[in-house]
Amino acid sequence: MPQEVSVLNRRWTAGVRRPVLAAAVMAAVLALGACESGSDAPAKAKGDTGPSVVAPGKPGEPAKTLSAEDAAKALPDDSPNSADFNYAHMMIKHHGQALQITALVPDRAESTQVKRLAERISASQKPEIGAMEGWLKINGAKDKDKDGHDHSDASMPGMATQAQLTQLRGAKGKAFDELFLKLMITHHQGAITMATEVLSEGNNVVVEEMANDVVAQQTIEISRMRSM
Repeated sequence: MPQEVSVLNRRWTAGVRRPVLAAAVMAAVLALGACESGSDAPAKAKGDTGPSVVAPGKPGEPAKTLSAEDAAKALPDDSPNSADFNYAHMMIKHHGQALQITALVPDRAESTQVKRLAERISASQKPEIGAMEGWLKINGAKDKDKDGHDHSDASMPGMATQAQLTQLRGAKGKAFDELFLKLMITHHQGAITMATEVLSEGNNVVVEEMANDVVAQQTIEISRMRSM
């Protein structure tokens, strides 16, 4: 099993529990508000703690029944940290280069499989860029050139060099296909490395979900490219 998939599996349980618990708390709070908003609602009896929430337990542990208040307190703080912001800034640029590479395919590639693959990569990574840009805006991110991190191409794993891009632009037919696959496999491996790092170092559940998607999708695409 690839290391990237193993990391994804280890993080899945932790990643899924936060949104599930958050949804449960929200449902309980809404239910409580609805019960108390009616003018004819009877006064609470002494000791009545309101609706309860079933909170999923850790692997191998039973679920717990908590009051809405206790469940809200139990929610982990998923405030974005520097690793989350750095990942979003860098992955936007990383995906951007992938789109530059796939844009060369229609006029240069010979293989129908390569052309279809490039279309899938472009179709998936464009909205991912939009999602990360939206996340940065919502979370009040600083300008990418002023956040204290190095976002140069050389700092990101898997990025093609300018010499490699020039070589790719000058290739045609089968030679293009072979170089495209070589560069894109390396590019995908770099994206998985970045996603794996933020899964270990980041704190925000939305970034965690985006990174999980990158690991899952690009692992599949690497397998396809290696079979071509």
